[in-house]
Formats: sequence, structure tokens, C-alpha cells
Amino acid sequence: MSGPVVVLVGPMGSGKTTVGEILARRLGTACRDTDQDIVESAGKPISEIFLDDGEPHFRDLEREAVRTALAEHEGVLALGGGAVLAPETRRLLAGAPVIFLDMDVAEAVKRVGLDAPRPLLMMNPRKQWRELMDARRPLYTEVARAVVSTDDRTPDEVAGEILDVLELKQK
Repeated sequence: MSGPVVVLVGPMGSGKTTVGEILARRLGTACRDTDQDIVESAGKPISEIFLDDGEPHFRDLEREAVRTALAEHEGVLALGGGAVLAPETRRLLAGAPVIFLDMDVAEAVKRVGLDAPRPLLMMNPRKQWRELMDARRPLYTEVARAVVSTDDRTPDEVAGEILDVLELKQK
């Protein structure tokens, strides 16, 4: 099967990029982050894309970035927190080795602070985060082969569990 060896999904701050880099190092492969792909192609940060062009434009860029990465990348792939909102993306993820990195709101507060420049969390961030997760958790779960909690765990511990769950051998 071609495509990524691991695809990480989950909310902002769940550690997708950090854990992805550790997994890539342990597996002897590369890590790719679709949010970074979007920033590079658009030439500006995601928060500016939201402000300048709106969320629908960002979601269009995100769908294309995910489609391209799934077709081209054979290492570890980290998707943006909202990538699973697109039905097309969920269809593309069917059968892929997807891991949902889950965390609760207390962990999100510790990691993201819920005061960082996150466009979808500008007003009442804790309430917004809970509402986002209420909407997204079923979608993350739908596409995931396994759910791995990141609460009170180091990125190394999370990466180790992912390797075990997917029965991947370290290089």
C-alpha cells in the first residue's frame, strides 16, 4: 500500500507535529504537516488566511493540501485540526493508518493556553474548544484506526503507543 505509514489527526495542541516528528525519526522516514504545506503555498500564516480570505478559502486550501499529501507522502503525516470536517478528506482517509490524538480541555489549556492566536478560538476559548471538540470528536473517531490519549503523557510515550498499536518496527 502506498501513502503515509501513519496519519495523525486531532485537535490543535494535541501534539500531531511533535509526535509526528518523533515517529518519523523512529521509523527512519520524513514527517509532513499539511498546515505547514498551506502556509508555504499561501505565503502567509493560517491566522492571516482566515482573516484575509475567510475560513471557506482556508478549508479549500486544506482539502487540496491533504489530497496532495496523501497521494505523495509515504512517511508520517500530520493533518490540521479541522481537516476531517471535509467529507472528501474522510473518504480519502478510509483504510489509512490514522491515529486520533485525543485530549481533554484541561490538557488543551496547559498546551495551547487557549489564548494563542488560533482563529477559531478568539472568543471564550474554553467554550469554543469544547464546541469544536463536540463537533469534531465523532469525525476523528470515524477516520481513526485507533485513539491515543495524550493527556499527561510525553510525546515520546505517545509515539511509543502509536508504534505498538500499528505494530510498526523502529529503525
